[in-house]
Amino acid sequence: MAEQQTIRGACLCGAVQFEVKPPTKWCAHCHCTMCRRAHGAGAVTWFGAHSDSFRLTAGADHLTWYQSSPSARRAFCARCGSTLFFEGQRWPGEIHIARASVPGPIDREPQAHVFYDVRVDWLTLHDELPKLGGPQGNEPLSPTRSER
Repeated sequence: MAEQQTIRGACLCGAVQFEVKPPTKWCAHCHCTMCRRAHGAGAVTWFGAHSDSFRLTAGADHLTWYQSSPSARRAFCARCGSTLFFEGQRWPGEIHIARASVPGPIDREPQAHVFYDVRVDWLTLHDELPKLGGPQGNEPLSPTRSER
C-alpha cells in the first residue's frame, strides 16, 4: 500500500490552514458535553496526530486558543468561528483535529464512539463501531447503556 499524501485542512473561511503528515494516531466520534457545546453539534469527529507531524501553514494570527478546562484548550478561527483543534495534558505531544476541517480522506476511518454514555437522546446511531464511555470516555459500556 502506498504511503498517503500530506493531509491538508482549513477552517470555514480558509484563513487558518494546516497540514498533517500521516500516519494519524486515531479517529473517533466524541459525545462529551464540552465537544458538543464547542461545536454546536450532537457529536464531533476528531482525529489525533503527533504534534511534530502537524504544521500550521496559514492564519496563525486568526487562530484563538480557549482554555476550556484547567488541563485542556481548544482553538478556533477568530474570523469564521470554526472550532479546529484540541490539546490536553492527558495526551502530551498530540493534537486533536476536527475531522470536518479536512475535505478529503485521511489515513483511517472513525474507529469508535467515545463518551457514548453521555450522548444526547435525540441522535440515534446505526453503526457497529464500539460504544465507549465512563469518566475517561473510552471504557467499555454495559450492553444496556450502549444500545440505541
